[in-house]
Amino acid sequence: MKSDKKPDVCVVGLGYIGLPTAAIVARSGCRVQGVDVTQGVVDTINRGEIHIEEVDLDGLVHAVVKRGLLSASLTVAAADVFVIAVPTPFGPNHEPDISYVLSAARSVAPVLKPGDVVILESTSPVGTTEQIRDLIAEARPDLRVPGLTRETPDVSIAYCPERVLPGRILHELTENDRSIGGITPRCARKALAFYKLFVRGTCVATDARSAEMTKLVENAYRDVNIAFANELSIISDKMGLDVWEVIRLANRHPRVNILSPGPGVGGHCIAVDPWFIVASAPQESPLIRTARGVNDGKIHHVIAKADALITAHPDARVACLGLAFKANIDDFRESPARLVAATLARKYGSRISIVEPFAAELPREFSGTGAIPIDLDEALEDCDILVVLVDHDIFKVVPLAERAGKIVYDTRGIWPDQHKAGAADSAAEGLRLVG
Repeated sequence: MKSDKKPDVCVVGLGYIGLPTAAIVARSGCRVQGVDVTQGVVDTINRGEIHIEEVDLDGLVHAVVKRGLLSASLTVAAADVFVIAVPTPFGPNHEPDISYVLSAARSVAPVLKPGDVVILESTSPVGTTEQIRDLIAEARPDLRVPGLTRETPDVSIAYCPERVLPGRILHELTENDRSIGGITPRCARKALAFYKLFVRGTCVATDARSAEMTKLVENAYRDVNIAFANELSIISDKMGLDVWEVIRLANRHPRVNILSPGPGVGGHCIAVDPWFIVASAPQESPLIRTARGVNDGKIHHVIAKADALITAHPDARVACLGLAFKANIDDFRESPARLVAATLARKYGSRISIVEPFAAELPREFSGTGAIPIDLDEALEDCDILVVLVDHDIFKVVPLAERAGKIVYDTRGIWPDQHKAGAADSAAEGLRLVG
């Protein structure tokens, strides 16, 4: 990295993490080139516009593009720091797929020069950063690569995962602590110097494998805790208990903090990352594997409950409230709400309507089902059954009077007053079903 000026930076992958990262780095005064495989994404960013929804991202991207600090391209060009932020999905048997990561590394290798820093940010199985090192060493035998030479290496290679919350990405990219793992301690120091240009949180240097595992552990921890809440909700349902009341009372204990249950677990992190640990140590991870099974099983529990409710009211119109994997975002990746709604739409067709204020149109799996998108007002006026799948703020503020006479299946616990209104008669209109 040059010492006399801020580094030129190349961010490979301009999705939910890559684009905000590129914009934040550009705001710090670095000249940033973003690289993506989709021409439409490249064209959109070069106009100073965005292709994803994130709070305040549109204004930031417009500003840094206008200042000439951020541009986008289909091809990688020379830079001082390369940040790889591409997807890492899993395959049909939950095996991690790092092909996008390795492809990105191959695109970077030809333009590397002595002094450059390569940083992987994509959530990856333990050992992926070392695979990048080996790939670069094979592609560029003219470069001394860290960990494979006894001399001072020509390039530095490190791993630094993000830990951000959708809807707060710009804030958390700068304020959250970062774990920066280098192939060698020197690599970690080089990468740390880069992050200190725009991160106000504490940057902690470690080795690459520990940093990779840390990211996986953070999301597996959350998955296990959510699984407890989801399993508790199923048990409470069987016993005829209000799980929200049970959790509220239990959390009064000074050392208990049970999370809120829902229709499952979604998003590209919590629903995916635990499988990377299981794949690496299948015999040693029964708890993590079980938690994944519980959370995936909760989706099917919700489908079965909603199906029984709709079947019992054959003339009722149904509104599924929400498709996103969490509140107040437009991200549908691995969303349990999306799976529940699509399953019901395939079975019940035009009886199903979808309310998703963060989507202009329904995802492709709803094509041909007869299900239609409607707004919340129409759902409250015309639908008999409300299936709450996402706790968007706009849903939370609907007063009880507007839900009067509705049959409600509330998987998020956003309407406790509905439950109290129907508690006297479990068959009464106004019933809140706890899932």
